[in-house]
Amino acid sequence: MRSDLADMYGQDKLPRYTSYPTAPYFSSAIGEKVYRHWLRSVSAHRPVSLYVHIPFCRSMCWYCGCHTSVTKQDAPIAVFVAALRREAQLVADTIKKSLPVANLHFGGGTPTIMTPELFVDLADAFRYAFFVLPDAEIAVEVDPRTLTNDLTQALEYCGVTRASLGVQSFDPRVQRAINRLQSFEQTAAAVERLRRVGVRGINFDLLYGLPFQTVSCCLDTIAKCVELRPDRFSVFGYAHVPSFKKHQRKIAEESLPDSVERHVQSETIAEALQDAGYVRIGLDHFALPDDALATAQREGRLRRNFQGHTDDSADTLIGLGASAIGRMPQGFVQNVVAMRDYLDRIAGGRFATVKGYAFTEDIERIMCDLTVDLEQISRIHDRDPRTAVVDRARIDRLLADGVATMSQGRLTVSEGSEFLVRSVASAFDAHLPRSTGVHSRAV
Repeated sequence: MRSDLADMYGQDKLPRYTSYPTAPYFSSAIGEKVYRHWLRSVSAHRPVSLYVHIPFCRSMCWYCGCHTSVTKQDAPIAVFVAALRREAQLVADTIKKSLPVANLHFGGGTPTIMTPELFVDLADAFRYAFFVLPDAEIAVEVDPRTLTNDLTQALEYCGVTRASLGVQSFDPRVQRAINRLQSFEQTAAAVERLRRVGVRGINFDLLYGLPFQTVSCCLDTIAKCVELRPDRFSVFGYAHVPSFKKHQRKIAEESLPDSVERHVQSETIAEALQDAGYVRIGLDHFALPDDALATAQREGRLRRNFQGHTDDSADTLIGLGASAIGRMPQGFVQNVVAMRDYLDRIAGGRFATVKGYAFTEDIERIMCDLTVDLEQISRIHDRDPRTAVVDRARIDRLLADGVATMSQGRLTVSEGSEFLVRSVASAFDAHLPRSTGVHSRAV
């Protein structure tokens, strides 16, 4: 591990690059009219993906960076699900084709906040509006603390094939500091229920850089997780942006580890997972060697979207729900965040799209492959190869420090410096100089 590089670059405030440009630079010029036009051009011969955002939770985790709100009642959720059904039908009516769906992802928030009946009703509505393929991957994000037997049976009935379980940390002090008390026993019970009904893919979500987190408690969490043998892990650094997410102000900044400690935590977790037989996938994912994500990386098919690294090859990702982001071949689109605005627009038979971005450039490859052909990027975007890198001084510094190498027009992240891939990617980011205040530390 290069702790000197972590110290040099770790304080930089950078995006996660799950999209480029990042959402703050989406433009209102891409609205409902443009989205409707883009939808009409979607081919019925290529499968698409659906992302469904459920922006509700029973309690707020103080580390959370998602668009979600707390509700103790089921009525607001039922109203929102009715709007989701209507939005899905609006998409289907606009496309006017039987659109094949190969991937359906329920994200949040907490999708498993829905009652079993409501979840089944929503899944059936998607099957009515679209042609969900028999072998489609249907994934759902799960809160192990609230997963019931009845809801697990509903997931089975709906054909769910993959579940992502929020774990973050099993250390009690860390859990108290982030307002998420979740025992290992609760998590193990949820995994057992899911596997019993045939959910074959299990993902665990972990965080490092949390308040009071140490290398020792990270290793303890990994040891417990490995006992349950999930197929995949996502391991993200906690993004402390209290100016953007006000509930994060409940986390005392002096309780957070510095960049060097975050780096040590990240690499210690990575080494422990690799020692346990997992393959490192790009920046922040790990998978068993026979998992589809590991296969996609070996075959050069790895992609990166708003959930992180993925093997989803669809060119079209349709986002449904308040704040949901979609990706079309032409660019990104995002729905309005405010719940009342979303409900009003959908009830009026309108799309909720309020901003987006028409593609002109892309830095996905450096995030997925850790290498990029600058001449190829220039050809794709009709640019001068000499200007493919926006911040040449930054690249020169990274090259001089050994973070990356350049050979015959190909830029490659150096072995041992993979944890700084965001720093390399940022040199392609034309928007970065104006956006550092809303991003988390690079390490």
